[in-house]
Amino acid sequence: MEKVIIVRLLIKFHPKWNYADGRVTKHDVQGFIYNLFRTQNGKVSLKHDTKQFKFFCFNDIYPIGDFKKNEDKNLLVSSPSKTFINALEYNLNIQRGYHLGGCPIAIRSVKKFELQNKFLFTTGSPIVLYKDSKKNEYFSFKKHRDFEFFLRRLKENAVKKYNIFFNESFQLKQQIFSDFEFRKEVIIHNSKCDKSFIHIGSTWRKIGNESTDKSLNKFFKFIMDTGLGEKNSMGFGFLNPIRE
Repeated sequence: MEKVIIVRLLIKFHPKWNYADGRVTKHDVQGFIYNLFRTQNGKVSLKHDTKQFKFFCFNDIYPIGDFKKNEDKNLLVSSPSKTFINALEYNLNIQRGYHLGGCPIAIRSVKKFELQNKFLFTTGSPIVLYKDSKKNEYFSFKKHRDFEFFLRRLKENAVKKYNIFFNESFQLKQQIFSDFEFRKEVIIHNSKCDKSFIHIGSTWRKIGNESTDKSLNKFFKFIMDTGLGEKNSMGFGFLNPIRE
């Protein structure tokens, strides 16, 4: 199968304080990115921003663990919008001070890089899906035990995002993925404005397709760039390609 180029933005930083890992939440990282696009009147201007989807994703900060003063950490950001990635790179000023949550950080470097890979991924952050969004109930393999529902919701969500982004009426007639290697289910604690939230997600050693029709390259590249499942702009569903 033809390989496809994936663009990622790598933000390398180090904390100026020792800081417990759990105190920097997904909302904190999302807010850090939003603030880089904040205009003079306080509004956030993002390319391809909609009420439903923001079309960017980021990984779990690595190395995993507590923030230690002057010890490098890494944040990867992906998006199907080259404009977004270029603007994010441009807006980050290594001479300026930033915060993640309550922790001051120093930006060490910001760079784009390209990856080539088939459509096989490992998750860089958990995939979350609603079982019932009206009840704020997340899908759980332990509770619901319905793999077909998981695949169906992944497909519906991905196709919906794709058609909104490209203003198309694309339909995917096949199952979205054929190759899987489950890692574990996780509970993620989050907070915003002194309110606490819990998300349930799944992580995967491998998820994707060993072979895909070339006509679907654009769709699967979009999945790589925007992330899988819901709440991608909160850093859920980030994909790292498996390189051979």
